[in-house]
Amino acid sequence: MTTIHLHKTTTATPEQFLAGLTDFGPGREELFGNSADSYLKVHHEGPHDADVTEGSSGIWERLHYDWTDPHHVVMTTTDSNLWGGASGHTYTLTPLPSGGTDVDAVVVRDGKNIKGRLLAVVLGLFGTRVLGKQFTKSVEAIEARNGGAGGKNTGTGEG
Repeated sequence: MTTIHLHKTTTATPEQFLAGLTDFGPGREELFGNSADSYLKVHHEGPHDADVTEGSSGIWERLHYDWTDPHHVVMTTTDSNLWGGASGHTYTLTPLPSGGTDVDAVVVRDGKNIKGRLLAVVLGLFGTRVLGKQFTKSVEAIEARNGGAGGKNTGTGEG
């Protein structure tokens, strides 16, 4: 099992970031490069939760999103071609006095088969760098969508 910690400070408010994170409409891949529109399927969407299949490049997962607490979004993997067990994502959105947000993301990858276990090992070695680049692009895309200037990267954590 691999756990990757990512952190970024953004000019977007927690509400703006949450709106981007939970926008499951067409064009999602413009905000989240690892969520190609061709893979996207919304099974259920409620006021504080959603059941969504997403992925790209041959890797997909079905996630249960829970944003009952809008500053703590938990995305639990319920099915995937690679991930099982404790896999998922957790976003903690901390409002800043300046109006921006500290975004902390934790990605857990627990391979459920040989390919998943091998990819989890690779992510353990390079995941912070690879996923960190995509995380930065996502934060910047949410800022741009809300008319903000680029956020300040305060480190991508440890993998």
